Amino acid sequence: MSKVIVISGIAQGMGREVSLMLAAKGYTICGFDIEKKHLDSLSSELTKLNANFHLETLSITESEKILKFKDSVIKKFGTVDTVVSNVGIGFFGPFEEVDLNKALQCFDINVIGCARLLQAFIPSMRKANQGKLIVMSSLVGQVPFPFESIYSATKFAIEGMVSSLRYEVSPFGIQVAMIQPAQVSTNFAAKAQKLPEKDSPYFERCVRFIDRDNDLIRSATNPKQAAERIVKVIVSNRPKLFNQVDFMSTFFLGLNRFLPQKLKDKILLDHMNINV
Repeated sequence: MSKVIVISGIAQGMGREVSLMLAAKGYTICGFDIEKKHLDSLSSELTKLNANFHLETLSITESEKILKFKDSVIKKFGTVDTVVSNVGIGFFGPFEEVDLNKALQCFDINVIGCARLLQAFIPSMRKANQGKLIVMSSLVGQVPFPFESIYSATKFAIEGMVSSLRYEVSPFGIQVAMIQPAQVSTNFAAKAQKLPEKDSPYFERCVRFIDRDNDLIRSATNPKQAAERIVKVIVSNRPKLFNQVDFMSTFFLGLNRFLPQKLKDKILLDHMNINV
């Protein structure tokens, strides 16, 4: 029987690439996204692969629709083997100047959105005594970057939430893993990057940070390369809790474990070209 996977944010980037790779391996692909035109093109590609699939247009903020989506998937395919929480938005800006209402929206999408998805599917996995929960975290879930205080906070929250729930669900045969990319060559960061006003005391360093970030993204792991590594986690019999998909995340997480804080700070600020 084909394994059934659910992926949120499936229409573009890593979610799309993962779905196509798994479809080629015979997986049944289920997922949702807010971008209908990209879902339609993904549907065409999955059809060409002769894949079984179920795609819907909805937002990670729509609790009732996510539950209805879950019911549709369970009714159609009977079980779900793996859930990949892949939806997230970036957030950039000096903390002093952050619009906290927009910050709350970021938490609703990145953290509570992940919780909505996992809560929807855990009951069926628990009853089946098997399943995998794969959650997209980030390097900044352990190594916070300047001017990304809100985004870092959401990823710290995700890592705490997922690390905690792992203890609760493991007796029911449910495995948990997180993916911690640094930069992947997509437009994800560009959507969030917005400079403060020119009279901001943070303006000049923000300009340097964004310029450096864009340089790194141009040479970063592309979505297909990242997806290949994510697929390895998904198909693993015993995935690790923390998984990196690029050298930068592996490098900085390694430094974070062993170096004294003062040296870590210098390396990070030099790396992002924002030392004063």
